[in-house]
Amino acid sequence: MAKNSRARPSKLAVYLYIPNLVGYARILMNCVAFPICFSNKNIFGILYFISFVCDGLDGWCARKFNQASTFGAVLDMVTDRISTACLLVILSQAYRPGLVFLSLLALDIASHWFQMYSTFLLGKASHKDVKDSTNWLFKAYYGNRMFMAYCCSACEVLYIILFLVAKKQNDSLMAVLIASLKECSLTSFILYLSLFGWAIKQTVNVIQMKTAADVCVLHDINKRA
Repeated sequence: MAKNSRARPSKLAVYLYIPNLVGYARILMNCVAFPICFSNKNIFGILYFISFVCDGLDGWCARKFNQASTFGAVLDMVTDRISTACLLVILSQAYRPGLVFLSLLALDIASHWFQMYSTFLLGKASHKDVKDSTNWLFKAYYGNRMFMAYCCSACEVLYIILFLVAKKQNDSLMAVLIASLKECSLTSFILYLSLFGWAIKQTVNVIQMKTAADVCVLHDINKRA
């Protein structure tokens, strides 16, 4: 009987996959960045953005070195959600109404949680597999890496800029946004680009949550059939 040409990796080997090491580095950067977010905004912004860029790097490494893993996928999503959640909580303290950012946090977590759970119910290998969806925007978002990268980057860049331009606690969000957009500067240009991608990302989050919720409901119905 022929031996399997692909050796079974050990538990430690999976933990030490290159994309997972990138994930650990992202966590470390965030652990350094968030404690100094108020004392050194610029360093925080740089570290946070590098951590976000590494989110794309770990996926590239997984494909390049054939080291995709369920653990890596979960680590990546948990790191993403916690990082964004922490930044949104900070923004909720820097601006009024803070409920805007807390609502975005709730939508982000709920949307991705529903999507991950529905993925397991459907037996899919990835939560990005939405080829059977009937919504064109949802399919375009997950079907085009560049489009998805733009929307995700736009969200994070928008949040980072909002944090960096906050002058004092309880600034009016609309007042700061309008003032920043009126400036003829590179920052205002980036803000315009970021707002468009951010709006698409939030729309996709709503579609994703509704679509995934439908999968869960249909699963319950089929169990009772």
